[in-house]
Amino acid sequence: MTRDRVSGAAPHKRRSARLAGGEKPTRSAGPGDCAEANGALAAGADAGKPNDSKPNGAAALEAPHRRQELGLLAHIANYALLSFWHVTSWALRHLPARPLYAVGGWMAMIGYALGPKRRRWLRANFGHVLGVSPKDRRAGQLARAAYRNYARYVMEVMRLPGVTPEQAEAMLELDGLERFMEIYRNSNGLILVSAHLGNNEATAAGFVKHGLQVSVVGDDTAYAGLYELLNKQRQAWGIEIISWRNLRGVYGVLRRKGCLGLLVDWGYRPDGIPVKLFDAWTTLPAGPALLAARHGSTILPFVIQRLPSGHFRASAADPIHVPSDNPADIARATQEIARDLERFIAPAPEQWYIFKPIWPATPEESAELEARHAEMMAGRSGKPAADQAETAGEGSAPGRADAGQAESPAFGQ
Repeated sequence: MTRDRVSGAAPHKRRSARLAGGEKPTRSAGPGDCAEANGALAAGADAGKPNDSKPNGAAALEAPHRRQELGLLAHIANYALLSFWHVTSWALRHLPARPLYAVGGWMAMIGYALGPKRRRWLRANFGHVLGVSPKDRRAGQLARAAYRNYARYVMEVMRLPGVTPEQAEAMLELDGLERFMEIYRNSNGLILVSAHLGNNEATAAGFVKHGLQVSVVGDDTAYAGLYELLNKQRQAWGIEIISWRNLRGVYGVLRRKGCLGLLVDWGYRPDGIPVKLFDAWTTLPAGPALLAARHGSTILPFVIQRLPSGHFRASAADPIHVPSDNPADIARATQEIARDLERFIAPAPEQWYIFKPIWPATPEESAELEARHAEMMAGRSGKPAADQAETAGEGSAPGRADAGQAESPAFGQ
């Protein structure tokens, strides 16, 4: 039996470690399915052992494979959601878009009013972006605008079955296409890193048109009917769908020198890689940097922005190369990703719809993250204190880098 060269664990035993850490979904209407695979596949779980740490002040995180089997009420909810999706999708394809988007915006405000937890998280996130208190009026304005933009995103996805691949291609402008394609051709696999910005579903066909082998990781553990419906649409455009259980398939994308898209803003976890984002300490997943280091792949942060015309523009930052999986190299690469995300979000923060806490809740956690970053830059593991104690108790070798996991791609928010 082969064993993992990092953890020493047999494949069937290290599976749970690689998949640990996904957030139990607080689901909206449908398109969030693939986003939930973010935590499932890119938690930066400690090499060879499950990760049990949970963020303070945030919802408990739970991997999809640990969720309970669906009961009768959940099956009824699945059926009701799928029926609602079909009916609403038909209406959106046959009625004028502008008034329907206005109605969707009003409904989003009802959801905003009825969702105190998400409202609190959004205001805290935008408080960091603006450098103001979460109670500041401007943070509240951005939170409401993000809700409206998310409602528009969902409605745009509902309209997609009536959009031809040619129309979808026309919706996307690729800024610096020649440079992008040159980076892609010269890479040993391309890891596209992004955040919940714009509408990645609506622009997927535009990437395929230019010969990019785009792969999508999906979480099929909830709302199976809607998951299958959306995946048929993606496959019709030439997008490869990879189940979050299929780790061999995820790594195979990079071995084939394809494109693997990763959303990295799936929520704060104390066991991620410490970074500074909008001048405050938080974490991002270890997955992108570790995958790049171990496969010799290139990380390319990119953003999709909604334009006033209703179309979208995709643009990329400079490529990031990770020379090794040494903690200092992983920390530097992940901080570069954070800087690019900040640059992407700042011009139009209202387009950033993330309904989870991105920063830690206490100054003590922030101070620990800063100390861990210093440890990593010194070439040491930089693990959270709890993990260090647990590792010492098990007699494990110090200084191991966390095992990186692949995240859900941008094309399946």
